[in-house]
Amino acid sequence: MSLRQFEYALAVAEEGSVTAAAELLHVAQPSVSQQIRGLERELGVELFTRTPTGLVPTVVGRAFLREARAAVNAARRARATARAGADELAGELVVAVQMGFGTRQLPGALAALRRRFPRLEVTVFEEPSSAELDRLCRRGVLDLALMAKCEQSPDDAHHLGDEEFVVVLAAGHQELAADRVELGALEREPWVRFDRDSALDAVLVNVLRDNGLTPDTAARVSRTTTAVRWAAHGLGVTLVPASAVPHGHEHLVRPVLPAVSQPVIAVLRSGAGPAETALLELLRKETWSESPSFSRAP
Repeated sequence: MSLRQFEYALAVAEEGSVTAAAELLHVAQPSVSQQIRGLERELGVELFTRTPTGLVPTVVGRAFLREARAAVNAARRARATARAGADELAGELVVAVQMGFGTRQLPGALAALRRRFPRLEVTVFEEPSSAELDRLCRRGVLDLALMAKCEQSPDDAHHLGDEEFVVVLAAGHQELAADRVELGALEREPWVRFDRDSALDAVLVNVLRDNGLTPDTAARVSRTTTAVRWAAHGLGVTLVPASAVPHGHEHLVRPVLPAVSQPVIAVLRSGAGPAETALLELLRKETWSESPSFSRAP
């Protein structure tokens, strides 16, 4: 087996066909087909099922592809490390962010990283589940994870600061007259919540429970920007990290009383290279713990 075969299999899984994979890889279609057939013969299993809509990974294929992705990422990191000696860092950096955290800080840090290493390619994706982020970190799939601290957080995690949580209210809501909103004042409000296994929903539930409140769920969403916009339109109130509030909605946001904050950590892969180390240092320079300032509704 070779890394080229792994890359071909990953491309076929991503594109759903040999033809599209060949175009993505800039190689001839027969070459991709031959590599996939050779890989299946060597493994003694079928990696893909041929369906009317394209190629779909089998159960065994999905398991194999997870490990193939880890192997390809490891190879890219090794190449990047080898090239870093002359300040010519290249390759791919895989970063996962727990949904809602570091929304304001990460873009600035990544922009500075790219200015320093213009040949470095960064892949970023959001993951709502703390458990899934922890699993990906342990398997070495990620170079760096940005997430809220939890009971499963590793001992070698790097504390960056704290995210303050704020409540988002509809225009004209009476609580917008206050500098801070007492949680008890929201007792009868419906809530726009998040996916059940997300860290954000766990924060909301725990905060309300600690203040003797039970959320009346109006809706569940998968993104913080959606929660803010729906709350702004009056579907219900929501609780999000301050940095996750999209531009144009600041006047509908208030910190809560008692204050709610969550420690934010960065977790680096074992044997971290120069790219993830540089990104960590840039994230440390970002502002994390300052209380946000929101304007009164006009």
